[in-house]
Amino acid sequence: MKTTGNTFLILLAVMPNFSSLPVTAQRNVSVSFEQILNLKNYTAPVISPDGKTIIFTVRTTDWINNTYDNELWISHEGQVPIPLTRTLKGSSMQPRFTPDSRFVSFLADRGEKTQLFIISIYGGEALQVTKEEEGLINYEWHPAGNMIAYSRPDPETKKAKVTKDKLGSFAVEGEPTRYNHLWLLRFNYDSLLQSKVEKPSRLTDGDFTVAGFEWNRGGNQIAFNKLKDQQIESTFTADIMVIDINTRNYDATIENPSGDFFGAWSPDGTAFAYISRLDNTSAVRTSNNLLFIYNLKSKSSLKVASEIDESLTITDWNNQGLFVIAQQKTRQKLYKVDIKTGRLSNIPIALDLIENLSFSTNSENIAVSGRIHDQLNEVYSWKMNQPLKKITQSSQQISGWNTPVNEIISWKSADQTTIEGILIKPRNYNPSKKYPLLLMLHGGPRGADFPEPIPGLSLSIYPIFQWVEKGAIVLRINFRGSSGYGERFRSLSIGKVGISETLDVLSGIEYLSGKGIIDTSRMGVMGWSWGGYLSAYLLTHTTVFKAISVGAGITDWIHYYTNTDITSFTREYLQGVPWKNMSIYLKTAPMSAISNASAPTLIQHGELDKRVPIGNAYELYRGLQDLGVPSKMIVYKGFGHVVNKPKEQLALLWHNWQWFNKYIFDEDEILPIE
Repeated sequence: MKTTGNTFLILLAVMPNFSSLPVTAQRNVSVSFEQILNLKNYTAPVISPDGKTIIFTVRTTDWINNTYDNELWISHEGQVPIPLTRTLKGSSMQPRFTPDSRFVSFLADRGEKTQLFIISIYGGEALQVTKEEEGLINYEWHPAGNMIAYSRPDPETKKAKVTKDKLGSFAVEGEPTRYNHLWLLRFNYDSLLQSKVEKPSRLTDGDFTVAGFEWNRGGNQIAFNKLKDQQIESTFTADIMVIDINTRNYDATIENPSGDFFGAWSPDGTAFAYISRLDNTSAVRTSNNLLFIYNLKSKSSLKVASEIDESLTITDWNNQGLFVIAQQKTRQKLYKVDIKTGRLSNIPIALDLIENLSFSTNSENIAVSGRIHDQLNEVYSWKMNQPLKKITQSSQQISGWNTPVNEIISWKSADQTTIEGILIKPRNYNPSKKYPLLLMLHGGPRGADFPEPIPGLSLSIYPIFQWVEKGAIVLRINFRGSSGYGERFRSLSIGKVGISETLDVLSGIEYLSGKGIIDTSRMGVMGWSWGGYLSAYLLTHTTVFKAISVGAGITDWIHYYTNTDITSFTREYLQGVPWKNMSIYLKTAPMSAISNASAPTLIQHGELDKRVPIGNAYELYRGLQDLGVPSKMIVYKGFGHVVNKPKEQLALLWHNWQWFNKYIFDEDEILPIE
C-alpha cells in the first residue's frame, strides 16, 4: 500500500490512546504538565543491511499502567512510518534486522520474562524464538543469519536454593551471586514455524560477567567485554576478550588496569577499535578516554585520533571508515578516523546533537537520529555529502506551542575561567524588564546542558516551560566539571567540589545582574543528583536564593562514601578516602555549614536510591527542621535514583511548581486533587 502525506496523522489517530489522564491546567500557562509528559519520543533507528528499511523506537505515555511504552515503527524506502509491534503489557526493545533484511527481531516480555521475537518487515504476528527461564539481556545475529549469540543470567544454583529454603534470603556484600554469560542458538526460520528450534549451547563460562559483544564480519569470532561482576564499579576495570566460536577458546586480548571497552570490528575482521584509559585508574571520569586500534595478528595496539580534547564515542567501522562522535561545547560532531594516519576529519551533518547512526552493509545508506537545538529528536535517512531526509515529524507535536527562546551565553568566573550557560527567555522577552531568575543545575558533574525547545524534557522534574511562560528567565550552567569543554575543564573541580561551581553560579548571576535583566530579590535554584548536591551546597554557603529544591542530592560526603554504589566517584573528586582526607570531606559537605541555611527548601528523593542513599536527604531535612527553616521532604516510593514513571513525574513537576510559585511568585496553587 502506498502511503500519503496524511497517513502518519491517520495512524496516530488509530493507535491506542494512552493519554487518558485528565489534563489539569496550571495558572497563566498554555501547556499543561500532562501535555509535556505525553510527548512521543522518536529514537534509536536501525537500518536494514540492504539499506531499504529503517526501524526505530517510539515512546508513548501509558497513564493507565503508569509506565512509558516503547514500540517499534518501520519506514520502507523512505515512506511514512507505520507501527510494527504492540507488546500489550510491556515494551518492544533492541530491534535488529536479520542479515537478509526480511525480518526484524526484538526483545519483549510478553508474560515469560524477556524473550527474543521475530516479525516480518511487512508486519503480522511476531514469533517467539527463545524460551529462557531467566530471560535475555542482549543478542546479536551471526552475519550469515544462521545463528544468534545472546547473553542471559546464570540460573540460581542448587546450593543457593537450598540455602534460601533453610536460612532465608541474604547476600554477602562484595560477593557476586550470579553472572551473565553468552549462549549460541542455531536459527532456521522454517524450523521456527514448526516449533523445532534447537537447544542453545553455552559459549562462555567462568567467574565473570559478559557485557557488550559483537560478531566479526566472518562470523567465527565474538569480541566481548568481561566484567568481574554485575556491580557498576566493575565497569572501571573491564577487559576485552575474543572468543573463537568453533574451538570455544578465548584470549584476554586487552587487559589494562583501567576499563577497556570494545567499540567495533574492522570490515575485514583483522582488527577492532576500542577505548581505554590504560593505567589511569584514579581519573576515570575527569580524564579523556583514548581510542586504539588493536591488530589481532600482531597483537599490538595503535593509539589514534588524539587531537581532540574530549572523550570519543565509537559509532561504527565500515567500508567508508571508522566513525566516532565527540561533544564540542553544546554540540556533538561526527568524525572519521583515517586508519593509516590516525588523524580525524570532521563529517558535516546538519544536526546540533547526534543521538545514533546505523549503516547499511554497503555503508552508503545511513539511519540517523538527533536534533537541531530548537527542535525535538527526529529520525532521518542520509547519505554522506547529501541532505538529511526526515522520516519522522516529532517536532510537529509542539507546533504552535509558546516555546521559550534558548540563548548560549558565556562569562568569566571569579578566577577568570570562561563558563557557558543556556539562558532561557520567554518569546515576548522585554530587555528593559527585570525578571525573576531560576537556575536549573545538571547532574554528573560531567553532564552538560544544551538548548532545547522543552527545557529539561528528559528529566521531567522541573516545569521550566511553564515558569518561563509565567514570567521568569532560567539559566542552565555548564559549570566546571561539565563535558564538552576538554579534560582540564572537567578536572577543575577536583578537590574543590561545591566551592568551584559556586564561583560559576554566582558569577553567572552577577553577569546577568550587570545587564539589568534579573530581579535579584526573586531567585531560586534547583537540581537533581549532582545538581541536587550543588543546590544543597548553595543553600548552606550563600544567602542569595529565595527558594531551593534539592533533588537526590549529596549532603554529607562521609555518609555518601560509605553507602553509595560508586565509592570510586568520591575518591576521585575528593582525592582520597575520608579517614585520610577528612578536611576536604568536611569542607565540601553541605551539612558542615547547615547552620548557615535560611532559604525555604524542598527536598525530593527516591525511597530506594543506592546512587545517592536517602540518608543524605534525611540529614538535610532534620538539620533544616531543627533550625526552623521552612522545609518539606517528599519521598517517592519504590524508586531509586531516577523517578521514571509518568504519575510520579507529574507529582515531581507539581511539587516544584508549588514550591517556587509560593516563594518566588508569591502565589499558592494547590494540587488538582485537593
